[in-house]
Amino acid sequence: MRTAVFFSVILLFACNQKQEKTSASDPHSFSNSQEVIIRHLSLNLNVDFNEKKLSGFAEFTLDSRNLQIEKAEADGEETSFQLSEPDSTFGSCLIVSITPQTKKVKVYYHTLPGAEALQWLSAEQTAGGVHPFLFTQSQAILARTWIPIQDSPGVRFTYDATITCPPSLMALMSAENDTVLHADGIYHFNMPQPVPSYLMALAVGDLRFHAYDHRCGVYAEPAIIDKAAYEFADMPAMIDSASQLYGDYRWGRYDVLVLPPSFPFGGMENPRLTFATPTVIAGDRSLTSLIAHELAHSWSGNLVTNATWNDFWLNEGFTTYFEMRIMEKIYGKPYSDMLSKISLEELKNTVKEMGDTNPDTRLFLDLKGRNPDDGVTDIAYEKGRMFLTLLEQTVGRERWDAFLKNYFSEHAFKSVTTAQFEKYLNNHLLTDDEKKKVNVKQWIYQPGLPDDCPEVVSDELRKAETAANDFVSGKEVTHETFKGWTTHHYLHFMRSLPEKLSLGQLYYLDKNLGFNAVQNAEIRCQWLQLCIKNEYRPAYENLENFLMTVGRRKFVRPLYKQLAATPAGKEFALKVYETARTGYHAVTRQSIDEILEWKEAS
Repeated sequence: MRTAVFFSVILLFACNQKQEKTSASDPHSFSNSQEVIIRHLSLNLNVDFNEKKLSGFAEFTLDSRNLQIEKAEADGEETSFQLSEPDSTFGSCLIVSITPQTKKVKVYYHTLPGAEALQWLSAEQTAGGVHPFLFTQSQAILARTWIPIQDSPGVRFTYDATITCPPSLMALMSAENDTVLHADGIYHFNMPQPVPSYLMALAVGDLRFHAYDHRCGVYAEPAIIDKAAYEFADMPAMIDSASQLYGDYRWGRYDVLVLPPSFPFGGMENPRLTFATPTVIAGDRSLTSLIAHELAHSWSGNLVTNATWNDFWLNEGFTTYFEMRIMEKIYGKPYSDMLSKISLEELKNTVKEMGDTNPDTRLFLDLKGRNPDDGVTDIAYEKGRMFLTLLEQTVGRERWDAFLKNYFSEHAFKSVTTAQFEKYLNNHLLTDDEKKKVNVKQWIYQPGLPDDCPEVVSDELRKAETAANDFVSGKEVTHETFKGWTTHHYLHFMRSLPEKLSLGQLYYLDKNLGFNAVQNAEIRCQWLQLCIKNEYRPAYENLENFLMTVGRRKFVRPLYKQLAATPAGKEFALKVYETARTGYHAVTRQSIDEILEWKEAS
């Protein structure tokens, strides 16, 4: 008798063999990972830029979304399969018939237009302007749009892959990579450590490589490789610092790929190959905390993974805390205090905007029936970090570091739930007296910011506050005032200004201090927000250019949101978005569509 099994990826052991079960039921996956899980995926795909399509086969088990399944095989023989009616958020359940003795399942398929993980860029959308570019973004539940797979962070597997692409282009994956162009366009990959599906990544483009040492380097288009190599030169020191803090780096190499500007995030922690936005190339290495963050994910997230997306804070809160420790170790506490102070203020603004009774301001979320991207806010990152900072302050850094190092070691290559972490915390760190000092359940399960949230003081940022007060009071502020400032000083300066400024004040910042000509993306975005709030029209050409050329959601979302607050602003936003939208990744489009009510508007 043949039985129907829900799957996700490739190598399926016999159903009557004892399997390691995932630690939690995943509300965002159709896979029956409590019964059958994949151990290994073998992927063979052809990259077709003309058709904008990936085609080939995956040998394994599966969730799918927006895929055309051609046929399925069980142990080399064709077998029946079914696709359920698609859900608009979660896609379709792929059901393949197997026997209890089945060892391998192979699925032949090709991607369809609109596959949300894939962004196909024309040559004009790249830095070089000559060759097209493809990259994937699998987090949170988009891996199923380019691979039929058990798409859940609670399922880990090793993989190998063969990718065939145009001979003029280089293919890279979140795996062991070559650093040179292959004349035949065929690339072979191996990932010996088990990873969840959201860390599956592929990029194809005109790329060059710069090595820092035997452990790490950077890939980028030829037009920006030198700038990228300069910007990320502290990567070896970051790896050393992270390893000294919380244990050996367990992934072989750590390389970074700088993507075109349409990439929707600052970075993506794909193991062995972090994807990074070019908006962090500021020329002064002032935005490299992003690299520290993605590197830290090699421990918190990649090594020890949230079991479901309700546990997302276990990935991001730990990583943001770890990032600050790396930055402190390399650049000193005054510098890391600046970063922490700015981040804490952003967290407070997020809680204020969302409402301190909003259930989405809890660390442990309830995202059942919703897109996991709804949980991607400052809460997971910054509230999580502040909770861990409080724990450090309560028990002392020495005990805390030893605890965290053991936590990563004991849970390496495993997925963990919030409840499991809470139990581990109580059993291995906190004394009875310390449990009374830290209300763990309030921090994890209650909305808002607890009263014992740590505060951060930054003497460096007081310089920016003083300059802002001087500017508002009419005192002279010149380029000399800003001497020695970093990106973080400028951000705090603008955030310390009142929301309402006169056109004369904005004109002075524009013409006398050059704010409207700044190319640093962080400063530019903050400046443009000031201009929108005060309807400073001379900056709108700059605003339109920024929205047309940058697809990072962190930047474009607040700008569109502010524009949408007034009828004239929304009219301007819709006009720009009509053209800019095709250059944004699906993750960014989804956010902006909602802000601008795009379906109704179009």
